[in-house]
Amino acid sequence: MRSSSSELLLDQQEELRKRKIKELAAAKKASKQVGERSCREQALFYSTSLLAVVAMSAGSSLLFLVPLYVDPAISTLASNFVTEPVTCVTTRREELTGLANCSWSSCREGCTSDAYHCTHIYVSYNDTKETHNQTDDAVLLVNIKGCGYPPSVLCVNFTEAYGAEGTVFPCYHSRENRTVVLTHYERDEQVAIIIHYFAVPFVITLATSVALCVMHCDCRCHPTTHHKRARRPRIHDLSDGSISIGVDLRHNTSYHSDLVAIRPM
Repeated sequence: MRSSSSELLLDQQEELRKRKIKELAAAKKASKQVGERSCREQALFYSTSLLAVVAMSAGSSLLFLVPLYVDPAISTLASNFVTEPVTCVTTRREELTGLANCSWSSCREGCTSDAYHCTHIYVSYNDTKETHNQTDDAVLLVNIKGCGYPPSVLCVNFTEAYGAEGTVFPCYHSRENRTVVLTHYERDEQVAIIIHYFAVPFVITLATSVALCVMHCDCRCHPTTHHKRARRPRIHDLSDGSISIGVDLRHNTSYHSDLVAIRPM
């Protein structure tokens, strides 16, 4: 009797030990999955933050680079300047004041502010390769917009170098408007400005936006299937009612027969 009880106690302890081991193994597996999931979530958070910062920085840079660099470069290419310089001679220089007289300037520091003082420099040039060789009173500009920001554009140095009457220097005139002349022009430089200041930030913004969409949105196409539920026909089952009615009738009949049997004569 004692041996059987001791064996039963040992079996219970062994079963309890196995159950405890299973519980510990399940808890360890769950904690491992939670740890892996937390690492994945952290990686997703940091990658999302990095891509968002890059996308916002590249998108914001377009707002400043396009009007300051890209738009003048496109306008310069559209003006179709000659690639080989011609000889220009400064014919006169005018210093004007007043907003009405300063609709343009040969050089102005700051393209957004109104100009109340401006400098007009006129030149003449002779292009032997064109049909009309001699052009007088052409407008000399520091660039296609006639304005810029230091240190790339210093109007004091520009006026001193080209503003004196009789100054001879190489220049580039526009084929679209022969009265517009620049002191410096390189087509490859303008193309590089468009690529570096517009194409690269735009591609970075687009790529990071697509990456964020793929990471956080379900962009897959799911076929839309409409499952129509089959309507179950309504069956007017009167069997229950008929059975209950029959049972009640039989019950009442038996009850009345019993009363008749019991009633004394």
